[in-house]
Amino acid sequence: MKLPIYMDNHATTPVDPRVLKQMLPFFTEVYGNAASRNHEFGWKAEEAVDKARRQVADLINATPKEIVFTSGATESDNLALKGVAQMYRQKGNHIISLPTEHKAIGDCCKRLEKDGFQVSILPVRKDGLVDLDDLRRAITDKTILISIMAANNEIGVLQPIAEIGKLAHEKGVVFHTDATQAVGKVPLDVQAMNIDLLSISAHKMYGPKGVGALYVRRKKPRIQITPIIDGGGHERGMRSGTLAVPNIVGLGAACEICQKEMPQESVRMQGLRDRLQKRIQSRLDEVYINGSMEHRLPQNLNLSFAYVEGESLLMGINDVAVSSGSACTSATLEPSYVLKALGVGEDLAHTSIRFGVGRFNTEEEIDYVADRVIETVDRLRELSPLYEMAKEGIDVSKVSWASE
Repeated sequence: MKLPIYMDNHATTPVDPRVLKQMLPFFTEVYGNAASRNHEFGWKAEEAVDKARRQVADLINATPKEIVFTSGATESDNLALKGVAQMYRQKGNHIISLPTEHKAIGDCCKRLEKDGFQVSILPVRKDGLVDLDDLRRAITDKTILISIMAANNEIGVLQPIAEIGKLAHEKGVVFHTDATQAVGKVPLDVQAMNIDLLSISAHKMYGPKGVGALYVRRKKPRIQITPIIDGGGHERGMRSGTLAVPNIVGLGAACEICQKEMPQESVRMQGLRDRLQKRIQSRLDEVYINGSMEHRLPQNLNLSFAYVEGESLLMGINDVAVSSGSACTSATLEPSYVLKALGVGEDLAHTSIRFGVGRFNTEEEIDYVADRVIETVDRLRELSPLYEMAKEGIDVSKVSWASE
């Protein structure tokens, strides 16, 4: 076992060596522009892009012509939301989303509000799931788009995408899902789930950074989007710009591997995740799981350790790469907006840690990480007067502290 141990696979994943092997020739041997149609270098590049388009499409049960290559999920999200908003503006100006979405969606919605669109941000339940009745009631005759992520990047909660898609299509509303964390981890079928637009990023599924895709439905119904980048009319006019052939090849290869290995890999990932959870919770009290365990990515575990500040815990396990639920801003240390949306109190939200188990983690690493976390939490709690008071049966929340 080598240190440090990487267990932050929701942030990014290492490139699978099999993916890298597929990519390498397209840097120095097959280096043509895929839009160069008058020589062999361009033909071979275009052929590689076409193959990757098929590989991406096959993973989500789409057709190759429905795949638009982008620079990543953030661009895909922007293209989906802004593209639909502009294209369907005459039909309506109402968009529905959730408070737990990635910033690429949340900030897009804020920008669209400035442009005159109305955005409804529906609450989520304590388990992180949207209430379908709330969603049904929120739809009006002006609603043009619902954007709800397939799997949350912090708590791993899987939304009822098929039910949302069915409802959207019954109401004649376009349905987009940011599937960045879900693609390649759990089965997704754009046809069966009535998904109209779906965002993908390669670096979350053992592919390279800097490339992603947007699925755009072509039939029943045909979805049209206004491009947000103008140029040479690449990607059927939806996304201009010279294609990054090596990266696109990597995305395609990563999708093919995921399609073949997902059933076995998901079982293995869930086994490692459950091993980590049980080892920690069997030896520590006051540890809370954030989000539904029933509807969850098999790789994700998000825990709050009461009476331990998340940043202190991270520093204490500095040979393990995980993420804290807190996000540093320039002026304050804010707790995770995702956890706040679930109703998690500020004290507990500040103590949360996200563990992202990955393809290359081992049981030995899982046990090491669990033991390091347990050892560090025990040490930090020994220094905490609040933990000591709680163990003595004192309700810390009702204690009045004297001011200086």
